[in-house]
Formats: sequence, C-alpha cells, structure tokens
Amino acid sequence: MTAASQRLAAAVATVLLGAAPAVPAVPAAPAAPFEDTMAQRVLACTGCHGPEGRAAPDGYYPRIAGKPAGYLANQLLNFRDGRRPYALMSGLLAPLSDAYLREIADHFAALELPYPPPAPAGLSERAQKLAARLAGEGDATRRLPACTACHGDALTGTAPFVPGLVGLPRDYLNAQLGAWRTGKRSAQAPDCMAEIARTLAADEIATLSSWLAAQPVPANAKPAAAFAAPLPMQCGGVETTMRKVP
Repeated sequence: MTAASQRLAAAVATVLLGAAPAVPAVPAAPAAPFEDTMAQRVLACTGCHGPEGRAAPDGYYPRIAGKPAGYLANQLLNFRDGRRPYALMSGLLAPLSDAYLREIADHFAALELPYPPPAPAGLSERAQKLAARLAGEGDATRRLPACTACHGDALTGTAPFVPGLVGLPRDYLNAQLGAWRTGKRSAQAPDCMAEIARTLAADEIATLSSWLAAQPVPANAKPAAAFAAPLPMQCGGVETTMRKVP
C-alpha cells in the first residue's frame, strides 16, 4: 500500500470511528440509604440473640425481646461494668453510655413477638411436683421464697426490673442459676438471686430449669405491672435501681 493509500485509509477509519454512536454508560445503582434507627443499630445483638431478639437456637443466648426494660438495662450495665463477666458482651458495651444502654433496653422491651412452644420437661412426676412447689411456694424451712413472689404469678416477670422465667431455654436457665450459685454471676448488693441459688441444691437447679422451660407461655404474655406483695427479701438489683429512678 502506498503512503497516499495509507493516509486515505486512516482518514476513513477516523471518520467511521468518529461517527459511531457512543455507548451510554450504565448508571451505578444508588447506594442504599443507611436506616438510622435503633433496629438497625442493634443488629449486632440479634446475631447471637436471634432475629429481633427472639433467642438463639443453641439454648444459651436467651430471648431479650419483651423483657422488662429496667431488667435489660441493669444487665447491660452489669456486663459493661464487670458484675456479669462475659468478654464478648463487655467488649461490645464498653464504649456505650448509661443513657444509650437504656435506649437499647427500651427498644427490646417494646417488642411483642410470639414465643416458641415449650420444650418437654423429661422429668418424673415427683420431680415435677418438687419444681412446681419451689416455683409456687418456695421452702419456708430454708427461707427460700417462691419464684412467683418476684417473677409474678404467671412467671412472666414484674415490671420494670424482674424478668420472666417462662419462655427461656433450659440450658440458659440452668447455666445462670449455676453461675449465681458458684459466684460467676452477680448483681447489685444485696444479691438476692445469688442467695437463692446458693440455697438450692445442684439437682434442684437442674429440675427447676427443666420444669420452667417446659411451662407454656400465656397468650399475650407481659410482665406484671407491680409486685403483688412486698419483696420477700432484699434485692439490690430492684431496690437500688428503683431508688435511682425519679
């Protein structure tokens, strides 16, 4: 090809390329806006405690949805301040203020979600009677109050500081009572639950945990609005906090 032919071919190519329609760029999908709500912020909690705080299937991470706000706030403070040692929770909560922890507690307390069906107890008739007696009557000979005296007649808790005992997994109940009994969990002094757990025998704790996990949760279960009678013993997690509330 001569030099003139090469120049002509280049000129034609330039015209053709210049005349070709430009391919429109595909616009990038707009970034999803961040949902600045408490529900978005507490997704870190639901990774362990289940969707919306309904409880994890492993039986050790409890339900937090619908528990009394004061109780949830107390536990968040206990984890953050070392009264209830668990590195994962302590690390998550360390930078958070009292006020923000109460906002988290209020969010989960306001959730009204259905409970799963209860687990089978697997207890003998004698063991079931023992657990029912401890829960409903206690044992006066050991100055052991009934569970219902603080946790409500339906064992759904008492607002705003006492949690429900029904609707919780057996392993979680057993682990927490055991932790109080051995001093691995504590609350504000005087620590009534530690005293109760130390009064119970180890086999009574296991029996009571199995029985509680097998109890059906009442429809539309909510904590009782107030204690039906004065507390049977001093309990710092309730009394100390109530004195701080204006």
